[in-house]
Amino acid sequence: MSIYTVKCVHNETEKQQALAVRRQVFIEEQNVPEEIEWDEYDHQSADTLHVLALDENGNAVGTGRLRPYGEGIGKIERVAIVSSCRRSGLGRLLMEKLEAEAKASGYHTLKLNAQVHAKPFYERLGYKAHGETFMEAGIEHIAMIKSM
Repeated sequence: MSIYTVKCVHNETEKQQALAVRRQVFIEEQNVPEEIEWDEYDHQSADTLHVLALDENGNAVGTGRLRPYGEGIGKIERVAIVSSCRRSGLGRLLMEKLEAEAKASGYHTLKLNAQVHAKPFYERLGYKAHGETFMEAGIEHIAMIKSM
């Protein structure tokens, strides 16, 4: 089993590593158009927190971000893990880090839009589906919410 480190992004080098994981997973693997993958929360928002997962060799293998969504509500987005590290427990580690940071930031509720295939994963972490499925970037999603 691999050993991972999940940490908050603190500099431009780490941020570029996180964005590279998203490029590999979303743009190259899932064919998300580049122009909708990158947004203002990647470049201009001081309130957005990015996390980065590294393997035991220091390679970037996962990422996610947390941003304000409403009063006391945080939104988790862009959770991505390179294919070779999926089903290794890394997703849970990423989410635990994002949730800990959310709690430390005073959020009482977390929202995310899960790809439908990942819904059972998020349900195991305590998220509940809300509303109907919808298409985003050509991929079926479902809104999910968790109270902290």
